[in-house]
Amino acid sequence: MKKEQGFTLLELVITIVILSVLLGLAIPGFSRWIPNYRLRSAARDIYSNLQYAKMTAVKDRAGCGLLFDVTGSRYRVVSSGPNRNFESTSSSISGDDVVLKTVNLSEYGSGVVYGPGSATGSIEAGGFDNNVTFAGDGIVFDSRGMVLSPTGSTSTGGYAYLQNNRNGAFGVGVLSGGVVVLRRWTGTAWQQ
Repeated sequence: MKKEQGFTLLELVITIVILSVLLGLAIPGFSRWIPNYRLRSAARDIYSNLQYAKMTAVKDRAGCGLLFDVTGSRYRVVSSGPNRNFESTSSSISGDDVVLKTVNLSEYGSGVVYGPGSATGSIEAGGFDNNVTFAGDGIVFDSRGMVLSPTGSTSTGGYAYLQNNRNGAFGVGVLSGGVVVLRRWTGTAWQQ
């Protein structure tokens, strides 16, 4: 006679109980981890989109940049279009400028918004005063990868600051020479 193989009901119940206990222990850890993961993802996306705008400007030999809409909790990647003159502002797209991409911060969830998070003070002192410090709430790269304000004047760069409901904070910025940087607030200082 062949012996049948399989699980007994008792073994199955014990396995389910053990898995339930492990899952019950893991869920609180995930709920603390997810908001910071989403914030980091939003900051990295701004960083990537700034790099994308810079590469597009150089490749197309025309202006391309990001326009931040703080009240609408979004930003847009905008190219200057066929006439190669950047005419848009953070509040409106003008002329033949083309919106390449629109990103809503609400899509990240976990309370990701523009804001100071737990950092305070001026940029020079290691904190910040504004949600977006770019002149005209935007940054435009020219055909050489240098930075301009959306109005076309020379820019010294700036930062867009993100926070979440867990007091995490990131600053994504562009320096005057066109270098894109990503900084994280550690609770006491900015870390690159």
